[in-house]
Amino acid sequence: MPKLIAASILSADFTRLGEEIKTVAAAGADIIHFDVMDGHFVPNLTVGPMVLKAVRKITKLPIDAHLMVANPDQVLEDYIAAGANYLSVHVEVCHHLHRTLQKIKQLGAKAGVALNPHTPIASLGYILEEIDFILVMTVNPGFGGQNFIPAAFKKVSELQEIRAKHQLSFMIEVDGGIKVDNIQQVSQAGVDIFVAGSEIFHSKDYSETIKKMRQGM
Repeated sequence: MPKLIAASILSADFTRLGEEIKTVAAAGADIIHFDVMDGHFVPNLTVGPMVLKAVRKITKLPIDAHLMVANPDQVLEDYIAAGANYLSVHVEVCHHLHRTLQKIKQLGAKAGVALNPHTPIASLGYILEEIDFILVMTVNPGFGGQNFIPAAFKKVSELQEIRAKHQLSFMIEVDGGIKVDNIQQVSQAGVDIFVAGSEIFHSKDYSETIKKMRQGM
């Protein structure tokens, strides 16, 4: 399974977002990561489907929309129609998670489940076969630029063991605090998709930063 870098535009310069996305794509990013925050599930507010639709027009890269919202079922169709290829929802707010995942797939996107740092893997016990990817939050959701929570290594390792033991195909994604100096250790735990925001967009050379990240994967 290839290891992929998802550039989180939460850390990009929104005054020139189009240019930022084109630059990071040219620098070697595999995916554009799109954080959606509603001010309820998390304390911050970010962007909506209209911005995603605009992003879709300027890049051919897959768009990974992470819905940090209290009512994901009400907006799934909006984000997929706007151009999301991957869509993750939080298990903490989905009362009928199986149905939500099936809806995402029916709408034509890869279906993912996000886990907050305190949320156990056991919450996914009976639907692992329905999941295309699991997004392990390695920081508390809501803000960019936070430090990686070391306990996430154990969660990722356990997911990797479950995947291998039961011959499942879900991808493991991590989001939060991913940097050049820790990506090797994170990769060795079994991660497939690495979401990086500030490490890329706050660097002087996106290409060089992504190159160094790949060398550690």
